[in-house]
Amino acid sequence: MPLYRDDAVVLHTHDLGEADRIITMLTRGRGRVAAVAKGVRRTTSRFGARLEPFTVVDLQCYEGRSLDTVTQAVTLAPYGAWLARDYHRYTAGAVILETAERLSAPTPNPALYRLTVAAIGSLARGEHDPVATADAYLLRALALSGWAPSFGDCARCGRPGPHHLFASSAGGIVCEACAPRGSLEVDRRTLGTLVGLLSGVWTLVDGTVPEDGRARRRAHEIVAGYTQHHLERRVRSLPHVAPDDRS
Repeated sequence: MPLYRDDAVVLHTHDLGEADRIITMLTRGRGRVAAVAKGVRRTTSRFGARLEPFTVVDLQCYEGRSLDTVTQAVTLAPYGAWLARDYHRYTAGAVILETAERLSAPTPNPALYRLTVAAIGSLARGEHDPVATADAYLLRALALSGWAPSFGDCARCGRPGPHHLFASSAGGIVCEACAPRGSLEVDRRTLGTLVGLLSGVWTLVDGTVPEDGRARRRAHEIVAGYTQHHLERRVRSLPHVAPDDRS
């Protein structure tokens, strides 16, 4: 069995037998990997807490037919321990990990790996509002997967914007002539927030007046709907995340 080494962020775990655990990870060089960590649930395990969700590790594995086997894991960033101290950051992080698992495959995707680790790190350091961090991740991860939303010209006919209607099924902002039934109204502040989330221009997102708080809540609603539409399966952790009403 070939031995390999890679950097990885742990996405989720589930128990196997009496002492083992299957670890699902997003790796830098191999994409999504599932591997068995033998004896990890024993108090004497050499892995300790290094293979818990959100942790970034330097990983060594034996490649198997269906499941690989973890032989060594060195902690690079213990983000899980930091996020567990704050409910809002933790739930936002759960959305990121679940989405990363849905969008990844057992093929290399270093851009998605870098984006995921950067988002979890930003959450752990408290750089921005947790919901905004998760929303930015969702838009950028979907863009990497070929579902980049249009926030300028009409997503259907290309008519130059600005426009004020959004339709997930159309791929973003649409003009009135192209808007399908159920399109959402988008005001100027909300559109600016969405542009900031996708582009990483945080000055468009981190507002300080009540209108910006309302725009973030509306933007979150749009991002959540857009994500669910394109993933075609419910992101279970997403309903537990909501912008702070005090914003």
